[in-house]
Amino acid sequence: MRDSNRGDRRDRRASFFKGILRSLRSLRLLSLVALLAACAGRADRDPLRAIPHQNVLLITIDTLRADALGCYGGPAATPALDRLAAQGIRFDFAHAHAVTTLASHASILTGAYPFQHAVRDNSGYRLAPGARTIATLLKRAGYATAAFVGAFPLHSRFGLNQGFDAYDDRFGDTRAPDEFVMPERPAPVVVALARSWIGRGPGGSGRGGSGTGGSGRPGGSGRPGGSRRIPSDPPGPPDLPDRPWFTWLHVFDPHAPYRPPAPFAAQYASQPYFGEVAAVDAALAPLFDDLRGAARPTLVVVTGDHGEALGDHGEQTHGLFAYESTLKVPLIVAQLGTPAQRGEVAGAARHVDIVPTILEAVGQPVPGDLPGRSLLTAAERAAPDARPSYFEAMSAVLNRGWAPLAGIVAGREKYIDLPIAERYDLAADPGERSNLAGKSAERDRTLAAALGGFHAAPPGQRRAEDADAAARLRALGYVSGSAAPKARYTEADDPKTLVDLDRDVHEAVEAFDAGRAEDAAQIYRRVIARRPDMGIAYRHLAFIERQRGNVARAIEVLQQAVKAGVADPRIVGQLGEYMTDAGRMREGIALLETAANGSTTDLDALNALGIAYAQSGQRDRARAVFERVRTISPNSSVPLENLGLLALDSGNLAAARSLFQRALQADPRSSRAYGGLGNVALKAGDTRGAIDAWTRAVVFDPRNFDALYNVGTTLARQGNLEAARPYLEQFLRTAPPAYDTDRQAVARLLRNP
Repeated sequence: MRDSNRGDRRDRRASFFKGILRSLRSLRLLSLVALLAACAGRADRDPLRAIPHQNVLLITIDTLRADALGCYGGPAATPALDRLAAQGIRFDFAHAHAVTTLASHASILTGAYPFQHAVRDNSGYRLAPGARTIATLLKRAGYATAAFVGAFPLHSRFGLNQGFDAYDDRFGDTRAPDEFVMPERPAPVVVALARSWIGRGPGGSGRGGSGTGGSGRPGGSGRPGGSRRIPSDPPGPPDLPDRPWFTWLHVFDPHAPYRPPAPFAAQYASQPYFGEVAAVDAALAPLFDDLRGAARPTLVVVTGDHGEALGDHGEQTHGLFAYESTLKVPLIVAQLGTPAQRGEVAGAARHVDIVPTILEAVGQPVPGDLPGRSLLTAAERAAPDARPSYFEAMSAVLNRGWAPLAGIVAGREKYIDLPIAERYDLAADPGERSNLAGKSAERDRTLAAALGGFHAAPPGQRRAEDADAAARLRALGYVSGSAAPKARYTEADDPKTLVDLDRDVHEAVEAFDAGRAEDAAQIYRRVIARRPDMGIAYRHLAFIERQRGNVARAIEVLQQAVKAGVADPRIVGQLGEYMTDAGRMREGIALLETAANGSTTDLDALNALGIAYAQSGQRDRARAVFERVRTISPNSSVPLENLGLLALDSGNLAAARSLFQRALQADPRSSRAYGGLGNVALKAGDTRGAIDAWTRAVVFDPRNFDALYNVGTTLARQGNLEAARPYLEQFLRTAPPAYDTDRQAVARLLRNP
């Protein structure tokens, strides 16, 4: 009855007279705000005000729930962020527009919704060259710009580096597509890099004197992976003694797995996620202290890219649903380096509001086509905002073939468009436990129509990521697949009915990572039995079988997927690769050629095709394929490594050495490149150089079994068994069945030195 009365009142407020009354109430509210400001000098005491050419610091904290911070009533001790909120504006009802890292950051930086900037997931999308971002706008206004990011989903290859003079994404590359390593770096490291650049750069605090503008890779103003470097002493605009700066700082630490450093690990032993949040706060504190003492004021914006479910609605992490646990984020806006003001708590805000707010705060025009509004003035923050906020979660449809999720937050109502629709009254039900969909047809239609008013297009065609990118995203928990869209989705495709399968996939990945390959295989078999169209389960199961040395079984799994009609083009490429492994070269090459020349280039299949050509003696074709890979992925070391191996096999040691060295320039941690240099050195008679190179290869990838075998057996042949033993024993412990013959030889060597 209570819900019905509430619905009746809302229906009446939707009438013509309601519109007039709302306008009058709004006018009275705005008049009151203006009167109070005039009488009490509100403009002087407002925590925020426009200051032309002030510095700007944007901090994005990955996977940060709004209710984690102390100032939001959360369990994490966050004194630095609490103090910042006490001096600025804390928005208690702020929302993201996507629940994955890359898509959400694209909205934060462009001020656009995901369907506008077209980045819909972490894998397979790029911000278009020439995109307008807050960095390109501030750079055009005379700002020096730099970004310091903490993890691979924000690597410059995805296009977010546009407009940045320096874009530091050096979190360590890996050439181990089958190893679940963590391509990230902790908050203290990223914060230290940002402090160094700010302290040395233009418009900073002056600490440390002058120096280069940044030590990371260059960004650019027009395309991903630009080539210009920031000058050592960038000239300022004519009307300024030095240039203001814009810095974007991204920290990744609260992301799973939750492993807070000391002393937070002990303090939050039962709540490690909140320990990660507390550790991030401690890392940020020195940076805030720097800015409070700086000569030029700084606008500071802090937000999360999305939240973390922590078991809410059956979701462990994020990406599948868009409930408040993953969609609602903290948003704090403050000015440091100005007389301290009393803080304020405000209401609704959206990620698309961040770019307009920054632009107005620094005295720059706000493009009229942006969907967001500036939150700078008290009047704007106090005004009723009837504009709904669009959100989406596209990972399920893109990676699993399940129904796409989109929705809106309008006032305190939330509508989620799925085969099993959902509507919530967030004021009365913030935990989203009572689904009101179907209880008021008018409210359902009204909110569905408002969502339709965004005219959000479905996700566009994804590009294939190479094995390197796929492995690093997988290492961070982003398990991607490929699924063709359906003409119609039913309740059987609703993520709510399939959440346990998503959990199974993640558990299988964790099991394989922990060395429990059979457990992982059993999980995937169960998933396939329940959902025979789920391509990712076939691909992962086949991968596990191959790793265990059962290539024939891996081929059977992929053939089963083809017979089941699974529309994942990568299955064809994977099947072709495994057939060539089994010596079925003609069949394998035919499949790889089909996969490599499809409408979407599969870089894995293309690399496998080049290797198959090389193995079958077609070196010219192999070389042409590897050069094609270089053209498609110019920043990758993989094609250079493969070209180096081709040169080595041809006996051209000088060319092989050069190619492996160039691969190391692309990726200084490339284990394959060091392994290749070891082989070159050995063939050139430099045994010591070979051992050194193989040792480095093993350091960067302990699962480079060729390098592990080579360094161990070479040391043993030199009579240095004590030095060789750790490598040989590690090889025996970890090498997969494909190395059984070599393992037997190593075992004999250790028994009979």
